[in-house]
Amino acid sequence: MGRITLDKVQKSFGEVEVIPPLDLEINEGEFVVFVGPSGCGKSTLLRLIAGLEDVSGGQIRIDGEDATMTPPAKRGLAMVFQSYALYPHMSVRKNIAFPLRMAGMDQAEQERRIDKAASILNLSDYIDRRPGQLSGGQRQRVAIGRAIVREPAAFLFDEPLSNLDAALRVGMRLEITELHERLKTTMIYVTHDQVEAMTMADKIVVLRAGHIEQVGSPLELYRAPKNLFVAGFIGSPKMNQIDGAEAAKHNATTIGIRPEHIDVSKTEGMWKGRVGVSEHLGSDTFFYVHDTGVAEDITVRVNGEFELHSGDDVYLTPQADKLHRFDASGLRIA
Repeated sequence: MGRITLDKVQKSFGEVEVIPPLDLEINEGEFVVFVGPSGCGKSTLLRLIAGLEDVSGGQIRIDGEDATMTPPAKRGLAMVFQSYALYPHMSVRKNIAFPLRMAGMDQAEQERRIDKAASILNLSDYIDRRPGQLSGGQRQRVAIGRAIVREPAAFLFDEPLSNLDAALRVGMRLEITELHERLKTTMIYVTHDQVEAMTMADKIVVLRAGHIEQVGSPLELYRAPKNLFVAGFIGSPKMNQIDGAEAAKHNATTIGIRPEHIDVSKTEGMWKGRVGVSEHLGSDTFFYVHDTGVAEDITVRVNGEFELHSGDDVYLTPQADKLHRFDASGLRIA
């Protein structure tokens, strides 16, 4: 259960095509993340799968059955939105039970599913509280609980953590990943945050202007980005991109090197530059190096105990086996 196939799926709003025809296979039990900049079509694609938007062309199959024209309630999918969409006058129990009551489910079965979901999500102690008495993270768990009780073929998450502060986002990210490990149910997750994508996904789908730029595991995209867009989007801080004569030395139009793949010295190296801003994050430090002669600015990631100060001279040497080469069209050169 939970295999979803998109075959030449396309979406237009009037004469504006927002999703050109695309193909995608989501396997049973996978955690798939749609990632890309704002306006790239990731939420629209999720809504097409959910049935909340009608496709303009192509076919959506769920477990081999054509679901292109199937109403949302009949697709066997459960969606968790960016807004929790909880009923403020209802208890946690009643909020979680709501879709089951609407389906006319037997009361005993409702209670079994509610208690199971509350236990999985550590909500048992809050079951009789109302949403206003809960933290943001707890409210998000209630929204997830309302999806769990439906026992769907797949869960669809539309930027569910964007309303939480940084600490809560990290905690909820771990909870959703652990939930996937426990339930083994297909999950499709939309985010613009590539850190979420890298840490949660089995498979990442990178989107730009409605096109799929690359599909692969987090490490596949990190180690072998298909093009300059993916190279610049995946990884934090983003990959350094160097054009001109330095790239030509490697038979490329552009070379890329990640900040963590540059050796730093105070005395010698391939490129000499000057330290600008430095960001000390404890275990890591990021230096932004100017005046190297090969790029306007080069970002370097080093051990947090490595000391340099603004204005210091520094020498950089890219690790040769970690260089990425791209041609004039921005495609990776093997």
